[in-house]
Amino acid sequence: MTTRIERRFAELRAQGRAGLVTFLVAGDPDIPTFERLLAGLPEAGADLIEVGMPFSDPMADGPTIQAGNLRALANGISLARTLEIVRRFRDHDSTTPLVLMGYYNPIWAYGRLRFLDEAVSAGVDGLIVVDLPPEEDEELCLPALERGLDFVRLATPTTDERRLPKVLQNVRGFLYCVSLTGITGVKEAVAEQVAPQVERLRRHTDLPIAVGFGIRTPEQAAAIARVADAAVVGSALVAEVAAHLDEEGRPGKGLVAAVHGRVRALAEAVRTARS
Repeated sequence: MTTRIERRFAELRAQGRAGLVTFLVAGDPDIPTFERLLAGLPEAGADLIEVGMPFSDPMADGPTIQAGNLRALANGISLARTLEIVRRFRDHDSTTPLVLMGYYNPIWAYGRLRFLDEAVSAGVDGLIVVDLPPEEDEELCLPALERGLDFVRLATPTTDERRLPKVLQNVRGFLYCVSLTGITGVKEAVAEQVAPQVERLRRHTDLPIAVGFGIRTPEQAAAIARVADAAVVGSALVAEVAAHLDEEGRPGKGLVAAVHGRVRALAEAVRTARS
């Protein structure tokens, strides 16, 4: 049985184009506003959606996403509420793949098997757990796969030829190619530098390759879409959220429209990149 993620990448291949993967932090800037943001992403052009599971110490993320995590936590988000949001999203969208991305500590505290069972029930399609290496696959990866959840792993510029087969073991759905060293949102991806990374990964796997970190503008997204199967945009969207908060941190009236407008521009660039 194919998963939503596999079906979506098959559709993209049939259309001869790359996809747009969007990332937002669950509950940022508050739960009602985030639900409106999430609900409108597919219509705005997101082909796949990553939802960040808020955590107080997201060590792979830069200050923009760190701030989004803190806003969400301050406004009462939790892992249980994140799963409730996904469940409500599935009430009106049964086709858009949704991946939860985050760190293992909240999952461990919640109960790993309880989390996996509830994620499946809510309609989650895949997981990216940044700080869980392949040596620990029995902890979460294998039980996730057994339940039908795809497990996505990151390959970085420093992942050498000896390490790569280990990174690729048990990966399903797609491979996340980190375009640059460092944390999210502080450098810009350059397609000419990313292309050799993608080609190297293609020699080792048939999985779709999504490139993330450092993609902010439609032009950058289009350039990545010419060499990869998908472009992932996160920090730029979280920054758009932050830019539309008032001095008290409350969302302005134009916040949702601004974020969706940013997604539309990115989606159009990705969709036409190869034409």
